[in-house]
Amino acid sequence: MPTSAESSGIGEFELIRRFFASAACAGTQPGVVQGIGDDCALLALPAGEQLAISTDTLVAGVHFPEAADAFLLAQRGLAAAASDLAAMGAAPMGFTLALTLPVADTHWLHDFAAGLDVMAKACGLALVGGDTTRGPLSMTFSVLGRVPAGQALTRSGARNGDLLCVGGALGDAAAALPLVLGQASAADEIAGPLLERYWSPQPQLALGQALRGRATAALDISDGLLADCGHLAKASAVGLLIERSRLPLSPAILQLLDEPRARECALTGGDDYLLVFTLPPAELASLQADWPQVEVIGQVITGTGVEVVDAAGNQVTPRQSGYQHFGSVHG
Repeated sequence: MPTSAESSGIGEFELIRRFFASAACAGTQPGVVQGIGDDCALLALPAGEQLAISTDTLVAGVHFPEAADAFLLAQRGLAAAASDLAAMGAAPMGFTLALTLPVADTHWLHDFAAGLDVMAKACGLALVGGDTTRGPLSMTFSVLGRVPAGQALTRSGARNGDLLCVGGALGDAAAALPLVLGQASAADEIAGPLLERYWSPQPQLALGQALRGRATAALDISDGLLADCGHLAKASAVGLLIERSRLPLSPAILQLLDEPRARECALTGGDDYLLVFTLPPAELASLQADWPQVEVIGQVITGTGVEVVDAAGNQVTPRQSGYQHFGSVHG
């Protein structure tokens, strides 16, 4: 993180101009009428569309290590926020950034802005405004998207008999956490893919838009599959059955961990930033034709809450229900 010894002494407006207003991600984007440079950003929505907004705050020592690489931190922070747009089926438009820094370290800011550019381009998001101030390191991203009126995905539409699906392999980010913290090590060919999933998650924005009119309920996996499925079950007033043996796992996680621990990461580990959604069975074949990484992991059942079963159909009680961030604070 920035240190006082590396402080440049530049003021707030020079900092914004030098590192953010001139960044590639502050360029034009469809729907952005006015970006950085005025008191407010101006966005134009096509007729019949609604604005989707989500805000995420990340705090050093709670959501990320205090010595985290600035380039990777920017990517991860923006991706986590953009994943909320994917969960609603929204097309990305822009984002704002409120950045609190102990000092204005130009080297750190250069790397942070570069990482921000990379993820903003990958997500199709334009930086349209924000704020900077001095204090303990933290950042708040607000992302904005658009969705046709009445077509946004929500957590509350799951129906009995729907399939429970996920957008890809689970648990990689949770398996990478000991590597991030220096508590474990692994060969580059194993650690590399896992660390990439942790630091550079790819929000499933296109999949979210493809789920409009197909999925009955959806959300993104941030606090762990089990915990987030609990949110979906409660909002939809249904029960969810997860078949543990069907949880998709990457080759890298199976090289790092034995299968029981890998499945525990997939079930309760956080920071996957993949979509979990309920789908009528008739929609599965056409969806998988375009999105072969989509996997069925269970179904919607009568009842409440989330039940996990093993391959024999026996109920399983996981050791934890969700992901705990750094320290004792749950994000």
